[in-house]
Amino acid sequence: MAVSYLRRSGKKILFRNYRGPKGGELDIVARDRDFLCFVEVKARRRRSGSRPLDAVTPEKQDLIERGARSWLALLPHNDFQWRFDVVEVILEEGELPEICVVEEAF
Repeated sequence: MAVSYLRRSGKKILFRNYRGPKGGELDIVARDRDFLCFVEVKARRRRSGSRPLDAVTPEKQDLIERGARSWLALLPHNDFQWRFDVVEVILEEGELPEICVVEEAF
């Protein structure tokens, strides 16, 4: 669902579910114009009371950052801009999912 949404909004999906050799992880690696985006996907039910972004704790951010460093180390050069985004998916029974992209989330 998140990948389809990102594609529809013009982003190119480069990789899904990347796991770095030293424990880092990335849900999605995408390209948005001149930016390389490391994207975390979080879903919540509307009645949960908290927003999906709240689940991206400092510990989770560390895992994502380790994954990004590992991904960048694979590239022959990394003289481009990059950022961390979060795709929030809010689910409610009987309704279409609500999707929101938070660019530069942390």
